[in-house]
Amino acid sequence: MKVMLRENSAGKLTVYVPKKDLEEEVVKQIDSEAGKVFTLANGWELEISNLAEPLKIPQTYEARRVN
Repeated sequence: MKVMLRENSAGKLTVYVPKKDLEEEVVKQIDSEAGKVFTLANGWELEISNLAEPLKIPQTYEARRVN
């Protein structure tokens, strides 16, 4: 699914999922074999591979829901 990573007004990293009209704050980030796993405030875990370092935002990425 396509997601957009960006910062909210408080400077926190957020994920916006257009198809679900969902915007949630990232509460945890971990590295995995395939990329990074972002845990959202609603409990979703999204895995995003091929992230550039340093992270360039706002940017649209392809993500896979882990749980």
